[in-house]
Amino acid sequence: MRAAWRWFGPNDPVKLDDIRQVGADEIVTALHDVPAGIPWTPEAVAERKALIETTPSSLKPLKWTVVESIPVHDDVKRAAPGHERYVDAWIASLEALAANDIRVICYNFMPVLDWTRSDLGWQLPSGAKALRFDADAIAAFDLFILQREGAEVDWDSSTRTRAAALFADMSPAARAQLTANIIAGLPGGMTGTHTLETFRAALDLYRTIDRKLLRANLIRFLERVVPVADQLGVKLAIHPDDPPFDLFGLPRCNSIMADFDELFATVPSRSNGITFCVGSLGVRPDNDVPGLACRYADRIHFAHLRDTSRELSGSRTFHEAEHLQGGSNMVAVVDALLSEERRRAVAGDELIPFRPDHGHQMLDDLGKTVNPGYSCIGRMKGLAEIRGIEAALSYAATRG
Repeated sequence: MRAAWRWFGPNDPVKLDDIRQVGADEIVTALHDVPAGIPWTPEAVAERKALIETTPSSLKPLKWTVVESIPVHDDVKRAAPGHERYVDAWIASLEALAANDIRVICYNFMPVLDWTRSDLGWQLPSGAKALRFDADAIAAFDLFILQREGAEVDWDSSTRTRAAALFADMSPAARAQLTANIIAGLPGGMTGTHTLETFRAALDLYRTIDRKLLRANLIRFLERVVPVADQLGVKLAIHPDDPPFDLFGLPRCNSIMADFDELFATVPSRSNGITFCVGSLGVRPDNDVPGLACRYADRIHFAHLRDTSRELSGSRTFHEAEHLQGGSNMVAVVDALLSEERRRAVAGDELIPFRPDHGHQMLDDLGKTVNPGYSCIGRMKGLAEIRGIEAALSYAATRG
């Protein structure tokens, strides 16, 4: 598998020279400064690519191979009047990337919010810090801070009771921090920063859009962009919903096997693929993650090899686990990917780029300013663990 590393550009605390040392060869990045709906130009892509790939002869070269992500404007997700111009802009960005020989595009179709967590530095028993989705805290925000109409229907009575007690014990500073964690925009998110007022307004635009209609809008989008991807030799890799369930009354439509079965059956081109994110898929106990890796093997154009741990039976609470200690069988997932790579090697197809994801903040990264989930040492540990699995399985395969 092709080891890659997510980099957030020149202002990322983890520098390109750091990435050379961790064992990755490829860079996953985007033009994060360009707002959703604005087309990327070939010149801007070329400039960023040159920054990554221009390397002194004494250093290991890096290559930009995967884009994460070209943001899909919310008007496209709602099929709002005039949204076609944003699809045109997305296609222009696709063309700019292909002109620079960058041909794997990760994207998502989550409305209003991208990936969402309540805690950005939850302390583990080891002393390291992790990202966490505390369902009670999310419910407290939804019910008592956001005060969303209809929120009480979306949370069961026991969660509402715990959320009320949690909210009552929160200081004003804690309430403000929870709000910021949820709506201020996280690193790598493809949505903008919100205030409570703009967040309520954005939610209101989705009042008439359910899961079925959101999926129809996704299909409409893909029917426009996939033929262009086919012509350019570009692979599109949709990221599963994170978390993989409806949130704040917003529908999500890329969470379970039935969602992806329908997506690939409706738009059958092999350019229409998946970013196989173990952590996102593994949040749901009804997702057989290794089974999904086998089922969609030829559609996996990119992989996020991280894991999550569900904390309470029947609760939606989870945290980012160590890469080999979560609720999914990471060894089985890597085995499925290596099996697919052996098939691709025979067919002459590209192998699978992967990256570690959402590493713990630990050791010398504690106390530093880092992008939540994207500190260096925790991801380096995850990358080493995945490469160890890969080496062991590859050796076992040669032994028959």
